[in-house]
Amino acid sequence: MDKNAKIYVAGHRGLVGSAIWNNLKSKGYSNLVGRTHKELDLLDGSAVRKFFDEEQPEYVVLAAAHVGGIMANSVYRADFIYNNLQIQQNVIGESFRHNVKKLLFLGSTCIYPRDAEQPMKEDALLTSPLEYTNEPYAIAKIAGLKMCESFNLQYGTNYIAVMPTNLYGPNDNFDLERSHVLPAMIRKIHLANCLKNNDWDAVKKDLNARPVEGVSGSNSEAEIAAILAKYGINGEYVELWGTGKPLREFLWSEEMADASVFVMEHVDFKDLKGSNPEVRNCHINVGTGKEISIGDVAMLIVKEVGYKGELRFNSDKPDGTMRKLTDVSKLHSLGWHHKIDIEEGVAKMYGWYRNQL
Repeated sequence: MDKNAKIYVAGHRGLVGSAIWNNLKSKGYSNLVGRTHKELDLLDGSAVRKFFDEEQPEYVVLAAAHVGGIMANSVYRADFIYNNLQIQQNVIGESFRHNVKKLLFLGSTCIYPRDAEQPMKEDALLTSPLEYTNEPYAIAKIAGLKMCESFNLQYGTNYIAVMPTNLYGPNDNFDLERSHVLPAMIRKIHLANCLKNNDWDAVKKDLNARPVEGVSGSNSEAEIAAILAKYGINGEYVELWGTGKPLREFLWSEEMADASVFVMEHVDFKDLKGSNPEVRNCHINVGTGKEISIGDVAMLIVKEVGYKGELRFNSDKPDGTMRKLTDVSKLHSLGWHHKIDIEEGVAKMYGWYRNQL
């Protein structure tokens, strides 16, 4: 890519989009375009078309998505499938209509079947049923990668789909109801530690930054304690969903960004399609290839925070898939490897979180 080429990063304020934006800037790309949700609603097809008409981007990174953790996926099923399909249709469609040279679509490893052989290779896609809790989101992401693949095959476009494992990092969502598992655990354990130490100033500071169901630091201590207790947070213990036994793989978001820019710079669809006349599974897994239990991640956070209370796991709540590990051999063969492991990442993540309060 030319350093002066116009690159549109959809979702440039989000977890991955902001990291991709910063990575591109660090590599000398100077003509980046981004819009906030207030400035451009990607669910509005007319607005998206007008944006492409005006800006005429040469490259597109589709990092915008309607995302959330297991609880949100279970409850807001229609939102997850409808919003993601609409975003993808609008951005990929206008990229085609405006002759974008290359598009990178960010999906998720939740596209793979619940009982897929581990570690999960790209060709495990559509071989058996999905995990029920996030099935609508997974179907939307499968549709997105198939849209990229199908445009490439029919029209000769160069749209690449990457499937990141569980991501965490700066600008993550720490909403106690809707966030992913790792940021949710960091916030829960941080707040429990503040309560354990009777540090109400820190608790109120946290809730002023991120109110919980309308409760902020301006509410009474009793009201704050009540809403935090609803989410399993108090000074003596923290309650987490599930058994803590599921194994997960975690990738630092800034490394996902580096892998994304690497693919944009060095990988084309022709490198992925293979020789089989039935072309499929051209997407790329992005991860570390290493796994850790949710319980062990929680203990890493406890150690980093310095929390002296008890961890409790509520086995009445769903675990989700018991093991999810990506096979990253395709990515390695293309020339990219991760560098930051979970122990270093948790320390970086908690440091970032505290600096935002």
